[in-house]
Amino acid sequence: MLRFLHVTAHLLLLRTVMSQQIRDIWQTTYDRGMLLTYSQPTINFVTSGTSGSDIVVDDSSVHQTVYGFGASLTDSSAELLNNLKVQNSGSYWQLMEYLFDATDGANSAGFSYIRVPLGASDFSADTYSYDDTSGDILLNDFNIDAAPSDVFSVLQDIRSINNMVRVHILPWSPPGWMKSGGSMNGGSLNTQYINIMANYLLKSVQAFSSMGIPVYAVSIQNEPENSDSTYPSCNMPVTTEAQIGLALRILLNNEGFSGVKIIGYEHNWEDAANYPVQLMQQAGSAFDGVAFHCYEGSVSDQATFTSQYPDKEVYLTECSGTFGSDWWTDIEWYMENLFIGSISYGSSSGLMWNLALDGNGQPLLPGTDSCGGGCRGVVQINGDGSWSVNQEFYAMAQASKAILPRDVGGPWGQRIGVSVGDVLDGALVVGAYKTGRVSSSNWNRYSIVVLNSDDSSSTTWNPQPVKATIGFRGMQ
Repeated sequence: MLRFLHVTAHLLLLRTVMSQQIRDIWQTTYDRGMLLTYSQPTINFVTSGTSGSDIVVDDSSVHQTVYGFGASLTDSSAELLNNLKVQNSGSYWQLMEYLFDATDGANSAGFSYIRVPLGASDFSADTYSYDDTSGDILLNDFNIDAAPSDVFSVLQDIRSINNMVRVHILPWSPPGWMKSGGSMNGGSLNTQYINIMANYLLKSVQAFSSMGIPVYAVSIQNEPENSDSTYPSCNMPVTTEAQIGLALRILLNNEGFSGVKIIGYEHNWEDAANYPVQLMQQAGSAFDGVAFHCYEGSVSDQATFTSQYPDKEVYLTECSGTFGSDWWTDIEWYMENLFIGSISYGSSSGLMWNLALDGNGQPLLPGTDSCGGGCRGVVQINGDGSWSVNQEFYAMAQASKAILPRDVGGPWGQRIGVSVGDVLDGALVVGAYKTGRVSSSNWNRYSIVVLNSDDSSSTTWNPQPVKATIGFRGMQ
């Protein structure tokens, strides 16, 4: 029976004795009495049949692989993290282990997906690209060292803890000289530079690789339907992104990077039925899938894309917390819409925006109007060398524990079928996952992530414990 409010539990099928147990439970509760707190009870499945079960797990229905949870390593995040390393090295490594250690059973989140801006974003000290030499169509002056060295040193530290981490790179804007208006802030790409921009992205992949940072995926443009004159951004029509993608796919294949994925769109749920669909119609052979952000629309909008392109991958790559919101209400929303919800609608990742910021949502690019209410990082780093993790951490960490490989070099978790009975359908939100093993002689791991969202009472907000039975493989 479930009496906890937010849980990741592992279901064990013990073949040798033909029994099933629930083991390895992580809990986070609304009153913060438990914060990713681990316990290892032995809860046996004792009754035959699943009739009347409140949660029924169906491992015969297998869906997409989930490759991880994480955030963006912006220039600002990297600066704060590196400053912490200089100021208090022990505290820095404690934080990094807590964030990224993906060892099975470790007391950590095991974040395994990092998104990195190519050049400046709204969270940079100044505006720059990797080639700011006007008219340099051969990109002779391309130089990844234009980025702060903090970005790459922190990435290397992350990889030293978790070498499975996936790195997804993308620009907030092409170099200004390629654009209308000549600025990285706002505007659009001049189409005469389509092939040059494809080469710019290739060189970025090559540069990361040369630094020992393999690139998992590259996107063409962050938020291509956004043009803001106060920070790097670019309006990019579908046709332009499609042409860059087609050119880039050829370049990557020819240069030995055929395994690097190209992910399109990178914008809000709201337009899921239009821009990403048109992108696949025009250049589906180049793109492995598309990515969504949470700021407009509904998570269910993902289905308007996946219903037409079920074989294309989907990623949830950006959502930001804001100051002044309620801790538990945020966690509920994140689980319902992102870390259970978006995964249930086909996503293979769940990412927040800035990995780390200070207590005021700084440092921001000077003069930007971004994050008007103040963006909150997954981690808050303070000037005195201390740090704390925010609600975004706990929501993602609960989901992350369910999909990490059980073995070194083993497979990642796959979403499997799960249903909630009518009685508790409004109270529980559930995701279920299967993690295979390197050796077929070892038992698979089955995990559920459960949100208890029963906050109601007759008068005031009052979170309620929920008792539930779990049905799995003919037992409950």
